[in-house]
Amino acid sequence: MAVEEASSAETPYGRYITSDGWFVLNLGEALAVRNDEKGGVSYPIEPKEHIFADVGVHLSVLWPGDPNALYHSEGVQEGFLVLAGECLLVVEEEERLLRQWDYVHCPAGTRHVLVGAGDGPCSVLMIGARPDEPIHYPVSEVAAKHGASVAIATDVPDEAYADWPGEYEPVRLPWPDDSSEG
Repeated sequence: MAVEEASSAETPYGRYITSDGWFVLNLGEALAVRNDEKGGVSYPIEPKEHIFADVGVHLSVLWPGDPNALYHSEGVQEGFLVLAGECLLVVEEEERLLRQWDYVHCPAGTRHVLVGAGDGPCSVLMIGARPDEPIHYPVSEVAAKHGASVAIATDVPDEAYADWPGEYEPVRLPWPDDSSEG
């Protein structure tokens, strides 16, 4: 049985995928979302209503000081490939500076978060197996220095992000993103 091509929609901010199926998405034409208060931009590669069943794929652009998430661990492996720029990896209460083409492998249970670093934006391809449960948000002194730790440990994402400022709004960005504004 043939797999159908996914449908997509055009917005003033770019194209996004709206259904299951195979697709080709050029990030230069794709919708991006930005949180002006917390920083960072994400390209929602997966359809929001039809997330990939077996693997999660995200592309984030982080400006210096922007965390991609809160310090956490997941019940499955994840991988991160730095495509451009620099970022700081906080992993198991240690800091490691990452640069273009560095790849990070996090086995299930590895506590981690990425924070933009360097002089400009950092682009990171993020890949993780699904389902990602259980997920845990521990308190981290190291991640807290970067605004990326919960105050109270939890296993509930909505509790962890209850104080995360701002909302993600659509934005049109050139790809590759070479702007230095944050």
